[in-house]
Amino acid sequence: MKILYGVQGTGNGHITRARIMAKALAEAGAQVDWVFSGRERSGFFDMDAFGNYQSYQGLTFVTRSGRVLFFKTALAANLGQLYQDIRHLNVDGYDLIINDFEPVSAWAARRAGKKVIGISHQNAFLYDIPKYGSNLAVNWFMRNFAPVDLPIGLHWHHFNQPILPPLVEHSHYTNISTPRHYLVYLPFAGLDDIVPQLRAFPDYHFYIYQPVPAAYDEGHIHIRPFSREGFQQDLHRCEGVICSAGFELPSEAIHLGKKLLVQPVAGQMEQKSNAIALDQLGYGSVANQLNASAIGRWLPLKPPSTPRHYPDVAKALVNWLINTGGENFEHLQKQLWSDWQSSNSENTSPHFAK
Repeated sequence: MKILYGVQGTGNGHITRARIMAKALAEAGAQVDWVFSGRERSGFFDMDAFGNYQSYQGLTFVTRSGRVLFFKTALAANLGQLYQDIRHLNVDGYDLIINDFEPVSAWAARRAGKKVIGISHQNAFLYDIPKYGSNLAVNWFMRNFAPVDLPIGLHWHHFNQPILPPLVEHSHYTNISTPRHYLVYLPFAGLDDIVPQLRAFPDYHFYIYQPVPAAYDEGHIHIRPFSREGFQQDLHRCEGVICSAGFELPSEAIHLGKKLLVQPVAGQMEQKSNAIALDQLGYGSVANQLNASAIGRWLPLKPPSTPRHYPDVAKALVNWLINTGGENFEHLQKQLWSDWQSSNSENTSPHFAK
């Protein structure tokens, strides 16, 4: 089976999900051509899983100190280049076209009259889930940024909606909880914003991942360059995670049973909605202002008593796609949540349980 797979490159969550799908697709013998957009090609790292991938400028958000700058985002959008990229991308000759919130391949397929299956967290917002500030403009954006014909949404809980659990990598690393060791990943904030808030806690060790050329330490604060291997090692050995209210990293933290503190990016409906969901489910703590006071209140809290394991969604998705071509989604959805509930009977959130 030959597949075209488009992936949003802003941040690293979509790419993390793509790596999980790439492994499952390779094990199933599928031939996949990958398309990424949303950042400069030089900004991607650890991309061996995607072979000779294509990259385009696409569309992305401009942020500063954890806040979306809408005016600068609009100025940075090169719609003429986007149109040329859409026309340039050849979407013929594929058995399936899959999309993870990537506009170039989605619109190229729409232009060519091809069916697109969307697999993303953003698709969950098409359903009745916890949302912040949802309105007609936001709903239009979610449907049209990267339009698909079959939207498959991913979320931490089903909320009694036709969505799937997160795609979480089932890693070979040993999952341990090292007391007072914390992973910090805030991609929309700089070191000048992060480090001063952590200096007040010398009894804790913080491993901060940022775009720096080399690792260095400042006492109990450990700065690390982007590295998939290093990040996974620190994630599996930490006691808790401090991050933005994205989707993929909180999913991994929940799956591994890590304590979680999130800061939603100001101006991003998706992140504010994720924060609401985490709070309602009891899966994490939320700090709209990530300062020393908020961190100090959170650090003494105990981590979850047990992990909340998610099933191998990627393997099930790939088998379903190859065997059915995208038919009978309801059966897949019910089976995966049944598997999740069976393995987490003590942790199932009663408010939303079926």
